[in-house]
Amino acid sequence: MAGPGRAPSLTGDHHVHSTFSDDGTSSPAENLAAAAAAGLDTVRFVDHVRVSTTYVPEFLDAVAALPRVAGLTVLTGVEAKLLDASGAVDAPPEVLASLGTPRGPDRVLLADHQLPGPDGPLSPRAVRERGDLTPTDVVELLVGATVRALHRVARAQLAHPFSLLPKLGLSEDDVPDDLLDALADAARATGTPVEVNEKWRCPGPRVVGRLRAAGVELVASTDAHAAADVGRYEWLAAGAGEDAR
Repeated sequence: MAGPGRAPSLTGDHHVHSTFSDDGTSSPAENLAAAAAAGLDTVRFVDHVRVSTTYVPEFLDAVAALPRVAGLTVLTGVEAKLLDASGAVDAPPEVLASLGTPRGPDRVLLADHQLPGPDGPLSPRAVRERGDLTPTDVVELLVGATVRALHRVARAQLAHPFSLLPKLGLSEDDVPDDLLDALADAARATGTPVEVNEKWRCPGPRVVGRLRAAGVELVASTDAHAAADVGRYEWLAAGAGEDAR
């Protein structure tokens, strides 16, 4: 795993889904075999949750029952979306309370699946239909909610940061430096790893550069939903997520 301020190591995959997610197609055992075949030293099994999700103990038991692979560290997590501008997270309270304990996942992955609005999550369509949110408003809501969530959640990992922006007709260029620095400060202060995500190809070089300069820990992830994609990096291997330093 890369340390603070370093480029993410491609020998780890910190975001891998299984059939515990509705859109996952491979079992934890199949994903483990794929991670071993890819020569990874670290893999984090992660599946989607909402406040109403009940399967997390079963998921953790399934991962715990997997055979040990020499040289491969297996971590766990759940992926939950940001709910609103306060930084609330769409995960069962008991799961959040158990983070990092023997009966809970290692981390919760905070995801920008929708815009965390003042009164709840807004889909890209809902944002467009409202028509009263400027690009500045959108970026401030997203970064502000993320920073608050980092401080609310004891053990987080920031999943595919800014993947929402293209769905709203925006890009990382619309995020000013001061907001990037606020995000970096929160990640560093809370010890939160930030993904550089192969599937969504984010964050890009500018954001990666500022995070690295701030000493934030970066981790590589494929966001794989099938075993065939575990540990397979093309965009990242080509240096597309790297800053020019």
